[in-house]
Amino acid sequence: MIVDERIITFLHSLEGSNGELCDNIEEYARKNYVPIIRKEMESFLKVMICIKKPKRILELGTAIGYSAILMSQVMPDNCHITTIENYDKRIPIALDNIKKAGMEERITLIEGDALSVIPDINETFDFVFMDAAKGQYMNYLELIIDKIDNGGVIISDNVLQEGDIVKSRFGVERRNRTIHSRMREYLYTIKNMPELETSIVPIGDGITVSVKKGIK
Repeated sequence: MIVDERIITFLHSLEGSNGELCDNIEEYARKNYVPIIRKEMESFLKVMICIKKPKRILELGTAIGYSAILMSQVMPDNCHITTIENYDKRIPIALDNIKKAGMEERITLIEGDALSVIPDINETFDFVFMDAAKGQYMNYLELIIDKIDNGGVIISDNVLQEGDIVKSRFGVERRNRTIHSRMREYLYTIKNMPELETSIVPIGDGITVSVKKGIK
């Protein structure tokens, strides 16, 4: 937990429902151990969509469609979401949830590994939500940076690894050392890229918020 648990509990108590469908998806995710965004991240993501008013959103990591549907609730009428998912058991559930939300025309789910899919996407985006394999964030960043419009926003979720990110490589479990090293590299890179202005925000399990400046 990055923030005091009492504060998180209090903040969660202030959150209302995101609608019956999202409540049902959230319950399914909890019972079936499907990772979806945390409560405090839900509000942050929706506020960022309202501020940016994007026209083209790219999401890496659909899972069962929860965050895409949340974004669709507040995105402008002329906005479209492209979301990528590689886990075949979750794809039919995500498609069904998108259909239930009435968003089949506004949310396009592409099946496959994002590392293979992204190079074949021939459009640019003004909002990217990255919530896929954490060990691949560096590779995703390299692929998407040229597909983001100047002024576009990138949000990366779960970057602080429950606080383990501040430990030395040998202070985390052996099985987590590779992803620990890769995430530290990602954070250093995204904070120091001349094309981006980035803030690391300790909400949920930590996020980065970046704006593409372009190079003059």
